[in-house]
Formats: sequence, C-alpha cells, structure tokens
Amino acid sequence: MNTDSVPAELLLVREQIDRIDHGLVLLLANRFALTRRVGVLKAEHGLEALDPERESRKLAEIRRLCEVNGVASDLMVEILARVMAEVVKNHKAIREGGAPAP
Repeated sequence: MNTDSVPAELLLVREQIDRIDHGLVLLLANRFALTRRVGVLKAEHGLEALDPERESRKLAEIRRLCEVNGVASDLMVEILARVMAEVVKNHKAIREGGAPAP
C-alpha cells in the first residue's frame, strides 16, 4: 500500500501503535532485568526456579485485570505464561552457573 494513498489519520494511529509496541519491548526488557535479579537471589538462597503458587496467583490476577479492562484474557494469560516460562528457564541457567538468555 502506497503511503500517499493512506489517510493521514490512519498513519497517525499506526504511529501510536508503533510507539506502544516499542514501549512493550522496553517494558519486557525491564521485566527481564528484574527477573534476572530474582534468579540470582533464588540461586543464592537455594530456592527453586519455579514457584507454581506465585505463577498461578499472578495469572489469575492478570485474567481478572483483563476482564475488567475488556482485554482478551486467554491471549494475555498465554503471552504471560510464555514470558514466565522463559523466566524459569533463565533462573535454571543462573542456578547452574550459566548466563540467562538476553
């Protein structure tokens, strides 16, 4: 699609979406930086990489938040469950003396 034929309002909305997408990446980067620290603390204290009770509570909280805000809760839970699985993988790598994934 040639941008000359795209309505100006559509281009503006797409720019806003792009900014949000960039913000999501930055938020995830910050989240992973914090969870790396959690992984180090867990390793130092001999704690397990996975805390199933916390994960379950967190996903239930996210589901409720989505329902209140009209967001597809199944989608968000799926996304965050994937993020949490990556965190657990990173925590295991930290515990085993390796570096977590970037």
